[in-house]
Amino acid sequence: MYGLHVARGDRTLLDDISFAIPRGAIVGLLGPSGCGKTTLLRSVVGIQSYAAGHVQVLGRPAGAPALATRVGYVTQAPSVYADLTVLENLRYFSAALGLRGWRREHAVVRVVKEVDLADWADQPVGRLSGGQYSRVSLAVALLGSPELLVMDEPTVGLDPLIRQELWAVFRRLADEGTTLLVSSHVMDEADRCDRLLLMRDGRLLASCARTELLAHTGCANVESAFMRLVRPDRGATAAGATVGPASTSVPGPAGAPEPGPADGSPPEAADAAPEGGPATGAASSDAVPAPATPLFDGAVLPDPHASFFASECRGR
Repeated sequence: MYGLHVARGDRTLLDDISFAIPRGAIVGLLGPSGCGKTTLLRSVVGIQSYAAGHVQVLGRPAGAPALATRVGYVTQAPSVYADLTVLENLRYFSAALGLRGWRREHAVVRVVKEVDLADWADQPVGRLSGGQYSRVSLAVALLGSPELLVMDEPTVGLDPLIRQELWAVFRRLADEGTTLLVSSHVMDEADRCDRLLLMRDGRLLASCARTELLAHTGCANVESAFMRLVRPDRGATAAGATVGPASTSVPGPAGAPEPGPADGSPPEAADAAPEGGPATGAASSDAVPAPATPLFDGAVLPDPHASFFASECRGR
């Protein structure tokens, strides 16, 4: 995704969103409710119109007909029929995907086993628990053996045990080569992800591995790191964790050296700090939040996939 801009009337929903993610990884899209996560996921799936930017999925434009069976999408709202049984739902949706005969039955049996619904296969979905209901939606998304699985807050409202079981399914899928893009507003779910996309107010604050985020901010957990990015004027900043200004240039071609000092340290941000700004560690409990600053600028924290993405967008 590069330079994505989505607006509804005079309201900006997504503002200049750019990122790239590797295959076979669990990528967590984290941020508060209303920050634009669902709009971003709809853009990836190809059902969201946008004013500017480029979205490429598995080497094709988002929403291309060839991606119909290669991308699975689990929406926030239930996407299955409550008055049908689990098997009836799966047979119906597999037929909608064009599966027939033994291929359809094979796909149905496979996904029932993958999400552990065999004991409830003949039960109407409306009689299932919330966690089982979510598993049925996940099973439908897995019918086409998707290479990319996009899930919009699939674990919201579930008890911790069910959440743990679902994340075990997600990890197994990733280990088998599926790429997962999972949105959530529960920050502790970041610990289960390989890479993170942090959002706030329609802007992307970070695109990096969890360990890189914690090292960069000097925080012990993702929630604290998120607050550090949103409100850098609160709390002491760890040595070497100063966040530089956002880059507005297109990432360079593959193999190009990253800008910034040779030792990999962040650029000096003294010139960017407003005169008379708060000193490090001199936070006030009622301080006005500072503007969020992205964490994927190559001069601050290089994104190893940025060069590949730029090359792909240029049609190399």
